[in-house]
Formats: sequence, structure tokens, C-alpha cells
Amino acid sequence: MSVKIYLTEDEKRAISEIDQSAFDAEINDVLREEVATQLRSHQASSRVPYLASKLHYFEKALQEYRASKSAKKRERTFYDASKAGRDLSYALSSMKSRMVTEEQERQLFRVDDNIIWPLRFNRTFSVTVSFQWRQSLDDDWDYGRITFHHKVKERRDYSAPKPKRKPSAAQQAQDLQDALSRAWEHFVQLALYSVRDFFREGGDGRDIPDSFQAVPDKYSMGLNNFSLKFWKDGS
Repeated sequence: MSVKIYLTEDEKRAISEIDQSAFDAEINDVLREEVATQLRSHQASSRVPYLASKLHYFEKALQEYRASKSAKKRERTFYDASKAGRDLSYALSSMKSRMVTEEQERQLFRVDDNIIWPLRFNRTFSVTVSFQWRQSLDDDWDYGRITFHHKVKERRDYSAPKPKRKPSAAQQAQDLQDALSRAWEHFVQLALYSVRDFFREGGDGRDIPDSFQAVPDKYSMGLNNFSLKFWKDGS
């Protein structure tokens, strides 16, 4: 498993292969003609998870529209399919913008999102994020790293239904590992975004501390969007 904050090379190639104008025209053609065929850009779109999810919703809505018989249902399903088509078009547009932004940012700073996951989790989290930066294209790269720390506190979920029978010790252990795995993924994601956002806001890599203790949310005691922002108040 991994948490990636940048588009992969394959995703960037797939996004570049799709022409936005032709893509939009194809969406409109499929809606108008109700042809039960895949978009010509289906294969490229399927290589980008975000685009693939929007494509799935569009094709599903289109299928429901084609299957509709009554005028009232066709009107409703056409609206749903049209909206899904607009969402798909916007998804491609936003991914193209993201690709440009990432390429521009990587000229001046880069955050290493290749984080190795633990084989087993405990409640004490620690992750080191490496990065490099420079002030201008003429400068040499500087390198640094920051280690984030977090202690997961056990919280009882009173909203969850009570099990009919007590889970076995093995099941409880597995449930704990699953919960800690999800918490770890969130923790790593926040750590990577924290360093990236610091540079996005014009920060100097020399001001990044060697380590930072996460600031849990006052109420949930979990991590929020400010918990790992080492240059801001995480409360």
C-alpha cells in the first residue's frame, strides 16, 4: 500500500493522451446518440483512478438513461447522465491543471512520497518525510527531512452496534490492526501534504524542524487537517 501526493508517470501520460475538446465532444455525442459503446478515451481514462471513477458513474448513468421508457424517467435520467458527463469533463480539466501545477512546483521543491509501510502497527506512529528545494532554477538543490510523531489514543465508538457475541482475541487483534492501518494512512497523507503545503506557501526548507509531534484535535483526539502543520497552530 502507498500514499501518493503526486501523479505517477503513467497517469501523466494518460492525461496527456486525452484532448479536452475532443473528450467533451465525445461525451456530448454519446449523450445525444445514446450509443451503447465505450468512449474512445476509455482506456486512457481508466489508467487514472480519479478519472476512472467519474467515467464509471457516467457510463452507469448513461446506461440507466438508455434503459428508461417513460418520458418522466427519461427526463430524470438524462439530467443525471448529463451531470455525470459534466463531472467527467471537469475531472479531466482538473487533472490537466494539477499536472501543470505539479510540474511547475517540482522545479523548485519536491517531496518524497515513497514511504515504506510497517509490517505491523502499534499505537506509536513515526514517519520521516524527505524533501529537496531550491530558491531558483539556477541554484543547486538542498536536501532535508522531518520526522512526524503521533500517539494513537483508543476511543470507544458508542455509535457502533453491540456485537451479539464477543469477538475472539484473534479477531480483536485483526480489527485493531485494520483500524491502525487506516489511521496510519491518514497520518502519512497529512505528513506529506504538510511539507508540500509549507513549500506552496513560500516556506524555506531551512525553517523545517527535524521533528514534530502531532497536535491532536481537542475534541476527537484524532488528527485533523492542522495536526501536522508544523508552522501553524494545530489546535
